[in-house]
Amino acid sequence: MTWGRLYGISVGPGDPELLTLKALRILQTVPVVAYPAGKGDKPGLAESIIQTYLAPEQIRLPLRFPYVFESETLAEAWEAAARETFLYLSQGLDVGFACEGDGGFYGTFNYLAQTLSQNYPELIIERLPGVSSPWAAAAALGLPLTLQDQRLFILPALYHADDLDAALSQAEVVVLLKFRQVYSQVWRRLQALDLLQRAWVIEWATTPRQRIYHPLTAYPELKLSYFSLLLIQT
Repeated sequence: MTWGRLYGISVGPGDPELLTLKALRILQTVPVVAYPAGKGDKPGLAESIIQTYLAPEQIRLPLRFPYVFESETLAEAWEAAARETFLYLSQGLDVGFACEGDGGFYGTFNYLAQTLSQNYPELIIERLPGVSSPWAAAAALGLPLTLQDQRLFILPALYHADDLDAALSQAEVVVLLKFRQVYSQVWRRLQALDLLQRAWVIEWATTPRQRIYHPLTAYPELKLSYFSLLLIQT
């Protein structure tokens, strides 16, 4: 039997209308739709974006990915998700994996696709690009992300102040992802560099829960969600 095809469907940062036409078409035609499972009984972001587009007859496949850094735990989770997904692919059923933002931009889909590709090299995998969070955040602010010869530096996670200094020395626009745990440290560094007026925090961009914090002089402390980013223009 011919295997099904795996689609990485990028569903954007939160607004369901930001899916591309191709993403919507594939999403509504695949028999199986997978997505990262939410915490507890709550749907994850990707699921909440796509749920109104799905038909009752489509199989829904929530896959669990732990929010940890231990490589062994993560590898076990990816293998488990790959096994669950291949149960359907091996029956000739196409599977669309919905990933928030752009699936190729630090997306969970990358790990599922990599694991399945290693285990089943003949499997056909197709990636559908989408709107990623830095572009969505800039649009929410009413700002261009970059202009002319400006350089853009994106830090996927910031754990040392030296990383921020290095980024600011190399680019005119800096975006920090997954920075909420070190927000106070970043705030103090921006204060020292006199950049608080040139920095914006955007939380839940493009969703009804969207919130913008600016100027940061008024926010030395913030309790932020996972879906937050910091945009700095020097």
